[in-house]
Amino acid sequence: MITDRKNIVLGVTGSIAAHKAVDICSQLTKAGANVNVVMTNDAREFITPLPFKTLSRNPVITSLYDEDEGWCPSHIRLADEADLILVAPATANTIAKLANGLADDALGCIVLAAEPGAKLVIAPALNGKMWDNPATQANVRLLSQRGVQFIGPEQGELSCGYEGLGRLSSVEKITREVLELIGLGSSGE
Repeated sequence: MITDRKNIVLGVTGSIAAHKAVDICSQLTKAGANVNVVMTNDAREFITPLPFKTLSRNPVITSLYDEDEGWCPSHIRLADEADLILVAPATANTIAKLANGLADDALGCIVLAAEPGAKLVIAPALNGKMWDNPATQANVRLLSQRGVQFIGPEQGELSCGYEGLGRLSSVEKITREVLELIGLGSSGE
C-alpha cells in the first residue's frame, strides 16, 4: 500500500462539464494520487457521487454535514491533508464565492481552511459572456494575486450553443498540469 501519496481534493461544481470531472478523478487516481471528491449541490444536478466514489475509492462529500467516523469534521480533515485543491469544473458562481471567502458549503469551507502550503487550482467552465463579465474577471484577478492557478478556460463551442472562451480545458491538460504541480508528473511528457 502506498503511504506517501499526494492528497488532492477535487471540487466539482454545477456545470454541464461535471461529467468530465469523472475522467479527471480517474486519471489522477491512476497516477497515484489520493483523490477526495467534494460536490456542490448544483453539481449533483448533473452527475451523481457514485462514479467518483468508485474511481477514487473514497467517500464523496456532498454536504458540509457529511461526517465519517471520528471527531474531526470531514471538511477540516480534508483541508488539513490537501496537497492540492482542484476545482474542475468551476462555475462563475464558485469563482465569485472563492474570491470573496464565502464558506456556505463544504467546498468553500475546505478552501478557506486549507493549509497555507496547499495549492489551489481552478479550471473554469462557463458561458463566454459570464467569463468576460467584469465581475468575473475581477474575481479571477483577485484569486490570481493570491496565488491561485487557473487552467483555462479554452475557446470553442459552448454547451449554450455559443462559440467563445469558456470551455473546460481538456482532461489531459488538467491532469497533466495538476500532476506536475504535486510532483507526480512525468518529465518525458
